[in-house]
Amino acid sequence: MSLDKTQLNRRRLLAAGASTLAAAGVISTLSPASAQAQTVAPRRTTPRPPGTKKFALVLGSGAARGFAHIGVIKAFEEAGLRPDLIVGTSAGALVGAFAAAGISPAQMEETALRVRDIEIVDFETGSKRGMVVGDSLQRFVNLAVRGRSIESLQTPFAAIATQLRTGELSMLQRGDLGLAVRASCSVPGVFIPAKIGDVDYVDGALVSPVPVRAARQLGAELVVAVDVGSATMNANPLGTYEQVMHAFEIMGRSLAGLESEQADVLIRPDTRSIPSTDFSSRAALIAIGYATGKRFAPVVAEKLVQMKARKS
Repeated sequence: MSLDKTQLNRRRLLAAGASTLAAAGVISTLSPASAQAQTVAPRRTTPRPPGTKKFALVLGSGAARGFAHIGVIKAFEEAGLRPDLIVGTSAGALVGAFAAAGISPAQMEETALRVRDIEIVDFETGSKRGMVVGDSLQRFVNLAVRGRSIESLQTPFAAIATQLRTGELSMLQRGDLGLAVRASCSVPGVFIPAKIGDVDYVDGALVSPVPVRAARQLGAELVVAVDVGSATMNANPLGTYEQVMHAFEIMGRSLAGLESEQADVLIRPDTRSIPSTDFSSRAALIAIGYATGKRFAPVVAEKLVQMKARKS
């Protein structure tokens, strides 16, 4: 039986929207139900003393460009740079959650290059609030981190989400990690809003695409922000999903610019040539992030030395 034009466009939007969940490169090729045995294991390291939040790594939104975050984190790990706090919005929250749980950049990169994003998305055809439920994403994240709550992660972590009713920013720091990531990634119109208690949440990028202020409020002394959401060169969004994401990109640039400039170190991988909806360029985006991270690692290391010197 053939599909009419409306049905075909809807399916294309659903398939494209599914790819936002893969932007962080941490979704396996397995369905959520079978992921338990094959999710990557967190690294075993000595936890920091409670309340230690001097060096914060802030990871911004950017849909497919979120793959670049993996490259930056990989370069930092090689340089021995380990943040005391991770704060992320949208794609940055997804990458940040796995990094905070101790999953290595190498493991994230390997998974990113073999991911089939459609298997992590649960469609809802009868809702007027969105087309992707988000239960599968939430379940997958929790399976991957073995059910750990946000407050039990190896590195303190906050996911940024927007309260739908009031438009207020929320820093999700306790409870269900998968639900927090789901809330931070819930692009309006694509995802059904995530509910925590009696509050509906949508994508954190609506209010804070690069959450530097949140990191400051959480006590960070040195804030290193990664902004992957640069304006696309020669943008020509044709499909519905592409237009939605491009509109988000336009809206977010001024917000991101105002906030990211308040970081002590601002890292902007040059992703302009790759649209935020291009999920086929995962390897290229990771490589861009890695090269940029390698250039900035000595700068961050020097800032850390200066910070410690002021304390001595």
